[in-house]
Amino acid sequence: MIAALKDKQTYKHYLKTLRFALYCISHPLDGFWDLTHEKRGSYAAANTILFLTLLARIMKLQFTSFVIETVYWEGINIFLYIASILFPLALWVVGNWGLTTLFDGKGRLGQVYMASCYGLTPYPLIQFPLIFFSNFVTVDEKEFYTVMSGLSLVWVLGLIVLAMGQIHEFSVTKNVLFTIASIFAMLVIVFILLLFFSMISQGVGYFISMGREIIFRAN
Repeated sequence: MIAALKDKQTYKHYLKTLRFALYCISHPLDGFWDLTHEKRGSYAAANTILFLTLLARIMKLQFTSFVIETVYWEGINIFLYIASILFPLALWVVGNWGLTTLFDGKGRLGQVYMASCYGLTPYPLIQFPLIFFSNFVTVDEKEFYTVMSGLSLVWVLGLIVLAMGQIHEFSVTKNVLFTIASIFAMLVIVFILLLFFSMISQGVGYFISMGREIIFRAN
């Protein structure tokens, strides 16, 4: 009985934190402040929003009308397609947190992740109806789809920038500067990763060639 009651309370809390995403996108300043400082968000809701964003991206490939978007499935790797969303998000979270921590940013790594995921909310909210709508539009009405799809992206980017300002308690100017700096931090991380994997690849190649040489001489 007690376990069932706890499960019910957990489920209610999850739904409450998930609905709070709607408040965040309509009242971003108050919403993102309360999200972390008043603990009105949850990782479960953040993960759900991220999942819905990925699902919207995949469904957009499958179900968007060919009038709007032509997809060549032979050239698409669905895992790389998903990684093309998750990897930039991970870079943003790590880059922003790492940089702001050095300059008195208040947000923790988990809070940056949570706020960023909540900021994604407009994307599935707009894209799912657009996928359905795309199957009923003509070529002349394509511009409406393009504008609304672009609006979802602009809205998401704006929310994430505002969210960072609230959780780190930065002024507008400082927030803009650290947003730009975070983008450069992402590029630096990519460069370091490429350098690291290049060194690993060269090292593995060296030992493989050395092993072949030993086997060749032994024979």
